[in-house]
Amino acid sequence: MNAPEPAANIPLIEFRNIAKTYGQGEIAFQALRGISFSIQRGEFLAVMGPSGSGKSTVMNILGCLDTPTSGSYLFQGVHVEHLDRNARALLRRSHLGFVFQGFNLLARTSAQENVELPLLYRGEPPEERHRASREALGLVGLSGWEHHTPAELSGGQQQRVAIARAIVTHPLVLLADEPTGNLDSKRSHEIMELLVRLNRERRITVLMVTHEPDMARYSSRVVHFVDGLVASDAEQQEEAACS
Repeated sequence: MNAPEPAANIPLIEFRNIAKTYGQGEIAFQALRGISFSIQRGEFLAVMGPSGSGKSTVMNILGCLDTPTSGSYLFQGVHVEHLDRNARALLRRSHLGFVFQGFNLLARTSAQENVELPLLYRGEPPEERHRASREALGLVGLSGWEHHTPAELSGGQQQRVAIARAIVTHPLVLLADEPTGNLDSKRSHEIMELLVRLNRERRITVLMVTHEPDMARYSSRVVHFVDGLVASDAEQQEEAACS
């Protein structure tokens, strides 16, 4: 299922004074202290910050894996914080794709079967699952590798399979958590070039957590978090993003 086009004047994603506190009383930890920012469709946003800065909490809330303590999270104008668990799961399944540092592939399952998993959860028929997974693998440069297991693939190829799995449902947003963290320099740049191509050619909005400045340069915008607050939010020149 594809989401409708958002109205031109409505951000795809908007945080309004979002706060998140874990625990209570003396042991309470305020991970986010009232942050506000918006993301337009088609942006490539890098999220950076030291450990404990709040960047992972932001990604968990964006991905509907956690809820804010206070404030508003709007997705295409819909208040996500008001949705129940099932509605948040539907939003996550329909409009969001996830890529992780550790790939999270099923070890004894082929590349094609790994990519088909989100479609299997949706109840898509086998013929549609096979067609869509082959198409997604082709988009990430893995045509001909459909029947290889993760053990038969390099780290870069495994991450490509993970990206194919994330985009097979045609999500509006791709959430990438340290997607190059387990890769060498060459493979890291290859994965970043792939994410840039998906962002520009497929109009997938990309939000990436990274601690590597070299990887952040591929984005069109960088947001730095420090102590649960937005320390800086700056667009990048196209030349810098492509260098």
